[in-house]
Amino acid sequence: MSVLLGFLLSLACFVLVGILSVRRAAPTSDDYLLAGRQVSPWLTALSAIATNNSGFMFIGLIGVTYSEGLTAVWIMGGWMAGDYAIWLWVARGLRIRSEEMHVASIPGFLSSRAGEGRGKLERLLVMVTALVIVVFLGAYAAAQLNAGSKALHVLFGWDYSVGALLGAALVVVYCFSGGIRASIWTDAAQSCVMIAAMLLLLVAALYELGGPLQLFDRLRALDPELLALTPRSAKFGLLAFLASWFFAGLGVAGQPHVMIRAMAIHSPEAIPAARRIYIIWYILFTSLCILVGLASRALLPAASFDQELALPLLAGQLLPGILVGVVLAGLFAATMSTADSQVLSCSAAISRDLFPDWSRSYMRTKLATLLVVSLVLPVALFAEQSVFRLVLIAWSALASALGPLLILRSLGARASAGLSLSMVVSGLAAVIAWQFTPYSGAVYGALPGMMTGFSVYALGWFVAGKRPLKS
Repeated sequence: MSVLLGFLLSLACFVLVGILSVRRAAPTSDDYLLAGRQVSPWLTALSAIATNNSGFMFIGLIGVTYSEGLTAVWIMGGWMAGDYAIWLWVARGLRIRSEEMHVASIPGFLSSRAGEGRGKLERLLVMVTALVIVVFLGAYAAAQLNAGSKALHVLFGWDYSVGALLGAALVVVYCFSGGIRASIWTDAAQSCVMIAAMLLLLVAALYELGGPLQLFDRLRALDPELLALTPRSAKFGLLAFLASWFFAGLGVAGQPHVMIRAMAIHSPEAIPAARRIYIIWYILFTSLCILVGLASRALLPAASFDQELALPLLAGQLLPGILVGVVLAGLFAATMSTADSQVLSCSAAISRDLFPDWSRSYMRTKLATLLVVSLVLPVALFAEQSVFRLVLIAWSALASALGPLLILRSLGARASAGLSLSMVVSGLAAVIAWQFTPYSGAVYGALPGMMTGFSVYALGWFVAGKRPLKS
């Protein structure tokens, strides 16, 4: 009973934060999707961390660390390096140029012209990128609902569908209360709770084990491979392994729900401050999640349970009921807040890019949100993929289709609509084809997918006589 009480009280606090954001909201579609471009660096950074890492870290990364051990350090080390490179070189240009173009969505930014100035090919480019976002970011949002439902299932015994339905309802509440502003406010609160929850759980686990040395002694006794410094899946060597996960990090450029934060910050000059906060918080949270994953392997027998349930199982074993509820509420609310960010990006793709007439109506923009939720929920209820696997598929597809073009646009490079469309289609085709090769398990698909997009641009640049390509 205390677990449920802690869960409900904590969840109510998160929901209240989202609802209170309506006091700052304006009844316009621009405010709904971009918060009026008035977000502070601290809110931008903490929100980006929470929306980038919630279900993937709590459920996916801890599950992978449980099964693979220290290999997770290499995965996340490469990933964070690529992610930081985007915030270092791309975010500021995205903020400046998106405001100059007066666009509030990623597909709009990827087109070289806004609104009625687009030709047929540019219109096709916008529609294709919008469809890519709706399909793959929608699957990503479904993975978040799936992550939350797994946590509720293991602690309360609720059917998986209950968690997914509750999550979908919370997503609608978040979105309708204040749009992206509600998402950003709750994300910031959840970033603090995520760090506190992981730290609390790690301290409890180390106390149970007798200290850090005993943790590693226990892991060594269970399986020495868990502490191996060379990743077991690095078929082409450590450098190639790191390179593939570095491109996974670069793939953040193709994630609309993250990059929209850079567009919403109050000024380009605030980007460096947001970047510093972002990477410090990212390193701290990732380190804690990996250590908790290792501790869960030491304390939980490698039985036939779903390894992605390691976190809620460990919390239930080590913490008092009320604190288990708080940890679970933080996990669940963080996954839902990520899902609502993704749903909002899909809503923007529909209302701004697939059906641009909807952008003139605040209510139609909100109706697009309901449409997206109705499409995402069945995927969450019936998808058989693990959270980690579903996130990796969606991330690599978005990274390969949208990432190269967004990076080049943000850096000021020009490309015709035809070349831009070729980059999007070829990158997506490459990452899908890569899944059917014998190397897909050794090299993450974002590397070949993104390299294909960049190569198509280089070929177009060469064919055009090495002159700036017509935009």
